[in-house]
Amino acid sequence: MADFNLADYRKRMDGALTSLRNEFAGLRTGRANAALLDGITVNAYGSDVPLNQVGSVSVPEARMLMVNVWDKSQVAAVEKALRQSTLGLNPVVDGQTLRIPMPPLTEERRRDLVKVASGYSENAKIAVRNVRRDAMDTLKKAEKDGDMGEDEQKAHGNDVQKATDDVIADIEAALATKSEEIMQV
Repeated sequence: MADFNLADYRKRMDGALTSLRNEFAGLRTGRANAALLDGITVNAYGSDVPLNQVGSVSVPEARMLMVNVWDKSQVAAVEKALRQSTLGLNPVVDGQTLRIPMPPLTEERRRDLVKVASGYSENAKIAVRNVRRDAMDTLKKAEKDGDMGEDEQKAHGNDVQKATDDVIADIEAALATKSEEIMQV
């Protein structure tokens, strides 16, 4: 009898969903949110580092983000990273502080953000399907090696497919929620 643990594969699938939710936190919805800048990396000290390792992010007002850069020599690199991000931000440099006004989103920009969110969800679905493929390959190998019977392999395969369907449904629900949040005026 083979040792097949569905919980391990389910945990990997749930990891894709968690990652998607973190990416969604970085999509703006019209209000300032410090998590918006979590995915931005800055080319500092010869390598790419997360923004929160070169400065602190705060939200002084509902429509304003502020980044306090700790090293004065990195201000230009942080500004460049913010401008090149897909978030459409326009930082204003004030010494070692960057003020990032959050203009109201236009209808066109909202649609673009929904497309970005759709891309993130598609990547999460691909990751889940890759986990499913790994699980199915493991099951087929176990059956081929004689560690598992055909009925047992099919039963575990059905469990893997159900777990995959559940996580993909969760991904689609998260996308629908985020899309509604983005499109809300």
